[in-house]
Amino acid sequence: MQRRKLRKEMGMIFLLLLICSLSTAEIETKSDNKTNSHVRQTESQDRDTESLSNPPETCTQDINGVLREMTGSLAGLKVQVGYLERDNEAKARELELLKNELDMIKQQFQAQVEEVTTVKAMANNTEHQVEVLWTEGKVKRVAFSTSLSAKGTGDIGPFNTHVILVFRNVFVNIGNAYNPDTGHFIAPVRGAYHFEIHIYGHGHPSRPSSAALIKNGEHVVIAYEYQSSGSADSANGVTLLLEIGDDVFVRQWPNSWIYDGPLQPTTFSGHLLFTM
Repeated sequence: MQRRKLRKEMGMIFLLLLICSLSTAEIETKSDNKTNSHVRQTESQDRDTESLSNPPETCTQDINGVLREMTGSLAGLKVQVGYLERDNEAKARELELLKNELDMIKQQFQAQVEEVTTVKAMANNTEHQVEVLWTEGKVKRVAFSTSLSAKGTGDIGPFNTHVILVFRNVFVNIGNAYNPDTGHFIAPVRGAYHFEIHIYGHGHPSRPSSAALIKNGEHVVIAYEYQSSGSADSANGVTLLLEIGDDVFVRQWPNSWIYDGPLQPTTFSGHLLFTM
């Protein structure tokens, strides 16, 4: 505002000076023409002509007054401009301080965002670990124990081929990895498992009591006993490294017979030792 006012006043002063200069030049030109055309006039006329030259002196005096007033105004405006410059410098410093403070706030906010992201990642990781531990704890609880007959007493066999034994009487089946309808145990997790089979039968001159533990269709161990009379019983056990989905079951040996009754002497058991 002050600078626009200063430019406006400078323009007015310049216009005034221009008008005064033009007026002075016009008066001087008229004075010269009158002097040349009336060179022979009387002194009284010359004095009149001299009196006509007084206006330039009056204009000059007016200009000097305007210049003095202008000088005073310029001095005042210069002081005001100085105040404005110092005020602008103070505001510039204040803006710089505000900018620095804003940058610090941005840095703090960014640090907080990174911290929140880290905490969230840690929370997600902890939640995942808890879920894994819960799942592992659940699948680690794998154990089953069964006997051959759920009802009644009797001999099974002999058969002229291998026959899968279905142990239907379930004592415990933690984890439900053993299926009492099919006789198959399916490993729910990779790990070390221990299995045991106990076989009982009557002695016979040509028939043993025998069954084998099978993993994925392949023979592992056998429980075998032959007695021509009396009773025949046998047992065997093994620890196996199983992958998820491996199949373990018991298969009766060909031309053998197996007995089970109220005392439940023929059993198939297994449990998970540890995961891997």
